[in-house]
Amino acid sequence: MIKAKLTPARMMQKIASMRLPQQTKGRPAKSQTPPCARQDHRQDNIARLTLPERPTSAEDSLRQEIEARGQFLARQDRWDDLGEEIRAADHQRDHTPGGMAVADLLARGARLDVVQPIEQILGDPGLLPQHAPRDGIKALEEVLEEYPDDFGVALVIIGAHIDIAWAWRGEGWEAALPQIRQQTFQRHMARAAELLDRFSPFEHDSPSLAACRCALLAAAETPTSRMADDYEDLIDLDPANPRHMRAFGNHLLPRWFGSYQMLEVEARRVAMMTEDLWGTGGYAWVYLDALSVDPQALDLLDGDMFLEGMRDILDRATDQHVVNTWAAFCAVTLPSLPTSQRSSRDVLRRIRAALDWILRDHLQELHPLIWGQAKMGLGAYAQLPSIEELAEMGRTAAANALGSGSLQTQPT
Repeated sequence: MIKAKLTPARMMQKIASMRLPQQTKGRPAKSQTPPCARQDHRQDNIARLTLPERPTSAEDSLRQEIEARGQFLARQDRWDDLGEEIRAADHQRDHTPGGMAVADLLARGARLDVVQPIEQILGDPGLLPQHAPRDGIKALEEVLEEYPDDFGVALVIIGAHIDIAWAWRGEGWEAALPQIRQQTFQRHMARAAELLDRFSPFEHDSPSLAACRCALLAAAETPTSRMADDYEDLIDLDPANPRHMRAFGNHLLPRWFGSYQMLEVEARRVAMMTEDLWGTGGYAWVYLDALSVDPQALDLLDGDMFLEGMRDILDRATDQHVVNTWAAFCAVTLPSLPTSQRSSRDVLRRIRAALDWILRDHLQELHPLIWGQAKMGLGAYAQLPSIEELAEMGRTAAANALGSGSLQTQPT
């Protein structure tokens, strides 16, 4: 539990000590382990398929701790401190090794008490939408009236409206939505946009404000006309954070606001924008989630450039959360993708083969939750399993993919 005596400065120091050393400076950090020791350890891993297991990784623990900090400050009505911490984390580009912005996690924690009850009720088919509480968001709006110029506080309320909008909308196709759900979705997104218009991402040097602008594309009348500009602004503000590039790739798919041609063009553009940080890695980051949900994205993919991007990423971002993400992508996500064209099957086979060098050169511990999420696939949130079930699903998926059931793990 976060104690009241944990000051903003101490919290930031604690977060910094758990991040990669150079992450907030814009460049992913290099591993501090001697090369010879890493090589021997990796060769031993691939030879015996014995890996230490992290049921709850440092990434997961850090996210929970930061969210708890935001929730604590909101519950104590310490909005001055909360706004200051969100703004500071945003300006410093603080994020976890897995790419979650600390500012966003603080803001999410601060709105959890308002958003969670609504998500739980609207997510239960046995409960009527009329049961969803409505007083919480009004209380948050009143807080913003007291801090009209604090974009840190505004991020809490803007994010609450976006979360509530999606809770009402759900994951189904728009044509199948009841009218009341679609109208409520649009109303909350419109209110979020109205609040966001008070603040400029560039004037406030705020990637989190820019990310909110991208999140509102889902309710825009003509999202295609502004999508690329909005995401490029976001990536320009925070190029070291891969989550922005991943979200961009997903929204470039035809099912959202783009096309396969736009996906290929923008992936190359992002690679050029972020070359000094990621090498060719920007290309691979943009394609990562797009490939996970749409196998047709393989048709225009440059396999050589994607593989080069993977190597550049894993040479720079050595945190095991990132390594597990790419290992699970190669081992679990790609084999499930159906392909019809021979050229696509060829590219798919080459990328899947990258698992060998990821195991040999990079994977040092197993994170079952990441593998479980890869097994479920993106967007499969209708019936989420428990954490324990998801971890067991990931453990089984990793064992089947890495050693035909012979993978040995050592819980830590």
